[in-house]
Amino acid sequence: MELLQEFWYFITHLNVTLPAFIADHGDLVYALLFAIIFVETGLVIMPFLPGDSLLFVAGSLAAGASAPLDLGTLFVLLFIAAVAGDNINYWVGRFFGPRIVKWRTFGRDLVQQKHLDKTHAYFEKYGVKTIIIARFVPIVRTITPFVAGIGAMDYRRKFLPFDVFGGALWIGLLLLAGYLFGTHPFVQKNYETVILAIVLISVLPMLVEFVRQWGRAAKSGNSSAS
Repeated sequence: MELLQEFWYFITHLNVTLPAFIADHGDLVYALLFAIIFVETGLVIMPFLPGDSLLFVAGSLAAGASAPLDLGTLFVLLFIAAVAGDNINYWVGRFFGPRIVKWRTFGRDLVQQKHLDKTHAYFEKYGVKTIIIARFVPIVRTITPFVAGIGAMDYRRKFLPFDVFGGALWIGLLLLAGYLFGTHPFVQKNYETVILAIVLISVLPMLVEFVRQWGRAAKSGNSSAS
């Protein structure tokens, strides 16, 4: 229990714990950051890891002449981690998709084939937007590649290229935001508020897209009724 409490403190106070880790372990921090981003994007059971705040703090630690981290190295390593994690997540979903249909609980199908068919149709129609936008939404970015795999989204033409683009955009923007603004006194003084604002801003694109799709569906339903 104590170990879990220490881990939770570490990931929720990165502005304090990450510099302390660097002071104690030096360049091993790159391996730690790689592992956190990889696990958050690659394991569907670990959606609570702090990808956004970690990128922001890491970017801030690359700012200044005596910065302990290098921005270019961070981008390359964490971009690889994000893309590799998503792709493993996708293929796990792709592997289990056909098998889930055969799973039964209390004599009933756990997941029906028609639901997989609907998932496949969704990702064929809207998947490109979802793959990119999901990168910026906590929890959703962990689940999306898994569901895309279950839905058998076209890998070469749709999932892979847009996952690479979305990963570069996510890693680049959050690192750059930390690099440019993370050392500002206001940010240092109001770290929790700033991180909360980043999360809320991250969720906005998904909410906007949801409202747009809901509006289109409602408009289509009204047209059909008339």
